[in-house]
Amino acid sequence: MADIVTVALIGAESTGKTALATALARHFDTEWVPEYLRIFVDHFQRVPREQEIPIIALGQLRLVAARLAETRRVLFLDTDLVTTCVYQRKYFGSCPAQIEQMASDFRADLYLFTQPDIPWEPDGIQRSSPEERDVVHELLLQELDHLELPRVLVSGNWDQRFAMARRAVRALLKSRRHHPVGKRVTP
Repeated sequence: MADIVTVALIGAESTGKTALATALARHFDTEWVPEYLRIFVDHFQRVPREQEIPIIALGQLRLVAARLAETRRVLFLDTDLVTTCVYQRKYFGSCPAQIEQMASDFRADLYLFTQPDIPWEPDGIQRSSPEERDVVHELLLQELDHLELPRVLVSGNWDQRFAMARRAVRALLKSRRHHPVGKRVTP
């Protein structure tokens, strides 16, 4: 599994992460990992309480671990724990050290940062508003800058986003052929 690269789609709500993760996985004939928070919300029909955030984080890592075993070359993540930390701080004031550490231990090889330049769409109880999306976008940008994570901005209409993402993934895979992945931390 050491030669598998991970690509996380990161961005505020309603920026096309799930559609892009699905399409990229199909295009590259591989797997993608859904957002565990969405699974949790759909199951319980409510947003999580603060004490349940570690459950969300562990659930996300378990999904990743399960899909790593089935993956060829590249695994697409429809979010990661960097996003969990940002939302935790926004809604609850701080993020537990345990989750911050998990986010640090398992980082993607590349982050596709989806821009909020497409129409916002409501999605039940998980999405707040277009204004809230802009606030979260800025928080995520600050976090990516702070952590110095490798990223490519993905913007424009669907065709433009998909083309940008494909180019970025191809470049990553090509660079890994010349510079193989070293030791990886797995969830």
